[in-house]
Amino acid sequence: MTTDSAMSFLIPLPVVLALLGAGVCLALGHNARAQRVISFVVLTAIVGIAATLLWAADRDGPQVVYVGGWPARMGIVLVADRLSALLLLVSAIVTLTVLVYSVGQGIIEFGRDTPLSVFYPTYLVLVAGVSNAFLSGDLFNLYVGFEVLLAASYVLITLGGTGPRVRAGTTYVVVSVLSSMVFLIAIAGVYAATGTVNMADLAVKLQEVPEGVRVVLQLMLLTAFSIKAAVFPLSAWLPDSYPTAPAPVTAVFAGLLTKVGVYAIMRVQTLLFPDSPLSELLLWAALLTMLIGILGAIAQSDIKRMLSFTLVSHIGYMVFGVAIASDLGLAGAIFYIVHHITIQTTLFLVTGLIEIRGGSTSLEHLGGLAKAAPVLALMFFLPAMNLSGIPPFSGFLGKVALVQAGVDRAGWLAYLVVAASIVTSLLTLYAIAKTWNRAFWRPRNEEPDEVGEWVPSTGTKSGEPWGDTVTVTSVRSLPRAMVAPTLTLVALGTALTLVAGPLFGITERAASELRDRTPYIENVLEDGTMPGESASAEVSP
Repeated sequence: MTTDSAMSFLIPLPVVLALLGAGVCLALGHNARAQRVISFVVLTAIVGIAATLLWAADRDGPQVVYVGGWPARMGIVLVADRLSALLLLVSAIVTLTVLVYSVGQGIIEFGRDTPLSVFYPTYLVLVAGVSNAFLSGDLFNLYVGFEVLLAASYVLITLGGTGPRVRAGTTYVVVSVLSSMVFLIAIAGVYAATGTVNMADLAVKLQEVPEGVRVVLQLMLLTAFSIKAAVFPLSAWLPDSYPTAPAPVTAVFAGLLTKVGVYAIMRVQTLLFPDSPLSELLLWAALLTMLIGILGAIAQSDIKRMLSFTLVSHIGYMVFGVAIASDLGLAGAIFYIVHHITIQTTLFLVTGLIEIRGGSTSLEHLGGLAKAAPVLALMFFLPAMNLSGIPPFSGFLGKVALVQAGVDRAGWLAYLVVAASIVTSLLTLYAIAKTWNRAFWRPRNEEPDEVGEWVPSTGTKSGEPWGDTVTVTSVRSLPRAMVAPTLTLVALGTALTLVAGPLFGITERAASELRDRTPYIENVLEDGTMPGESASAEVSP
């Protein structure tokens, strides 16, 4: 179906608005209130646009725009199908909520009129990169989207310039540059083999490439995306990199950035390599990612590091669904991505509040929070149980779909991954319960510790400030400006259970569309060329 002019106008806007907003925020670096208003307006508009694109894609199929009017095989194509539009909407909602949280934290730490001249523009650039990656219809533009979001993430992860953040940021930058080099080499190889980087065109032309070459290209793309998604054994960088950043930065990184890598794996596997001989390799990667990640989480005594390891572990569930590649497996993986973006972001925001209330995220220094801050205890408990997969939360529903897909596939390896997914879920519950008991129910150790306490009025806690001021005084009440957006995400994560039926319906239709491939290819290539047919003719938009 042809994309109408209104949709053609809307598709590029999530990228364009975010970049324009970043430029305006940078120009108004001296005016903190203007920066906040512009960032909020831009992200709110992106939420509305993403919702409209999802509605149009679900009703009419993939929505396509040819940037600059160039033919699909020559220019940049942006595509909003059910998968990309759904993830664009979820990412926009999460980034908007985290923005409100960061505004509250910035005001509390630095005062209402203190401009954060770097944070807001960089945050909007990050949103532009994520949006571009989801909407990209060709590999090179996908690479550009990754580079834009990574460039912004380099700034955000080292915000404040403390020693731990610079050290963690250095590791993050080195790993990211390495993955980008692998991705770029893979793109060069794909272009040399097929003469195109348009993904719809590649879906046709890769069928004509010798199988050995096709497997090498697939391996290179999977390696690049697996580093970005933190799939074992390419995940060692993540637990040391994310926990050192400010709470809102860690939250959006943990909730969103790794899912862009998972999205790229899912897109490439379903569109370019639908009958992949590497599905067993992906099953092994899913199994090891789940088990190694959750064993690391159990060993941690810091909440941020524990959550970082569970993040790695639960990426394995999504890779599991991609490896199964059935309608149910892909639907379960997409459902789990939506669930995990929301829940993981929420838990890291709650951890930021725990750090404020308790002065630390180390379980050695926390205790008694259930009595001191019962609302905070509830805000941690609900998403934590959701992450663990306790019925009837959305985490349980997503895992049931993936387990059922694994059982339907049959075979000893599929059964082994199913067993590993159940064990991982139980171990996640154990890690969460340990954290819950020690941070919230164990009596607090009243002895002075070395970590200092967070200071709402002047900013930060001793030893690890966001800004420059380091002062240690008593613990204060939780800032409402940070509690409100966190409660919003807690409610949203809980509501996923209530709307699980309609949401799973969308993910089922998205999975069916991914496996069919025809709607995507026909809507991008106007001649509708399909595998096995001639693909030599160039078309004009």
